[in-house]
Amino acid sequence: MEEFHVHHMADHLKHEEALNLLKTARGHLDAVIKMIEDERYCVDISTQLLAIIALLKKANTSVINKHIETCVKDAINNGDVDEKLKELETLMKYLEKSL
Repeated sequence: MEEFHVHHMADHLKHEEALNLLKTARGHLDAVIKMIEDERYCVDISTQLLAIIALLKKANTSVINKHIETCVKDAINNGDVDEKLKELETLMKYLEKSL
């Protein structure tokens, strides 16, 4: 597994949108678990799971976009773009597998 960089806590403020989406997904996940425990209709469960997957994808897109807007932009300004491009290429391989 590739090693990803750890950022300071202040960096997480830029991911507020993703954080909100993930908290929403967590709430939906708890609801789906309850649906399964209550033996609710399979199609209803699946519909909710697909909604959660959509939220997770949207959160991931938000994180990637913020990375491009901040880290990649900084790397371009500092003339250190090669490492960031390699990170994005690796990330694209992961995204390709998840489609």
